[in-house]
Amino acid sequence: MEICYLIAFPDTETKTAPVKESIKGLKDAPYFQPVDIDVISLGDETILIEGHAVAVVRHQYDERVQMVEARFELKDAFDTSALQERAKIEQALQSKFIPVAYRQSGLFEDYPILLVDEVKQSPDKWVDKHALVISRFIRSQRDSFDKNEVGEILVSRTRYSASELTLVDWEGAVIIAPNGDYDSDIVLLKIGNYQLLRYRMLDHAIEELLDKINESFFENKRRPRATRGVIRKVAEHKLEVMLDFERTEQTLLLIGDWYTAKLYEAIQSELYLKAWKESVRTKLDNVESIVQTIKDNLSISWENLMDQIQLFLWMIMLLGYLYLYFLDAGWITLPVK
Repeated sequence: MEICYLIAFPDTETKTAPVKESIKGLKDAPYFQPVDIDVISLGDETILIEGHAVAVVRHQYDERVQMVEARFELKDAFDTSALQERAKIEQALQSKFIPVAYRQSGLFEDYPILLVDEVKQSPDKWVDKHALVISRFIRSQRDSFDKNEVGEILVSRTRYSASELTLVDWEGAVIIAPNGDYDSDIVLLKIGNYQLLRYRMLDHAIEELLDKINESFFENKRRPRATRGVIRKVAEHKLEVMLDFERTEQTLLLIGDWYTAKLYEAIQSELYLKAWKESVRTKLDNVESIVQTIKDNLSISWENLMDQIQLFLWMIMLLGYLYLYFLDAGWITLPVK
């Protein structure tokens, strides 16, 4: 059996004279341009891991995320020893490609896909017959699942024809396709994981922004700070995050043919993309409210300062008028040299 292992992690390194491509390989794609994602090829190679030849293809999406597609074969992907062997290969791939900082923080996505090119019965019957071992493969666990858990893992199925089926779970997928016609579905699973990582990156950026606001305005209150300068920097950071969010939100408006749309809807549901989107939007709204409150307070503080300065100047003028009045009334005599 063949395994396709996807890894996605942040990658904003500028490439020299990049040649941008478009998403390719979707079913029925000739009559529409489905996805607004800039793709840069980073090359391909074959590496040897644990005695297995692993074919690796790497791309950069929108100059923000690197997507690694690694394919390798296992004699029996459902065997208990194969799970251990697969885990070692996947761990080695993570160590080779994902920067240490992202491995330590967990800011990356990995997604195993089982590729099956031929089954002797209908795809649904094959999945039901191997329900338990498929569940273990998807969740990368050797433990047994109860009937309800297995049902939840195997529930999301999309069919392009009677002999093809794609099963999607939030931790992995199975693609059954005669003649190895997997590319279209793998492309969509890549896009789904890319979208998920982008929302996670936005969420991380918002958390950093909130930490910056907290440090600048609520901690070390006695420490002098350039308040207006900090607000300007926070506003610029917030604008970058908002534009990034809008870009991410607009990426997939044109997925059009019935199968592609149906499968991507299943991917969105299983990866909780809509929930992530709403969570990020809510946090952005909260940041907007916090920044506006800070601006309002700064404005009030500035007005109070100007009022105090104005009062001080009025007092000086009043003292000056009193001095001139007393001088004119003869109550004050200037010394004569």
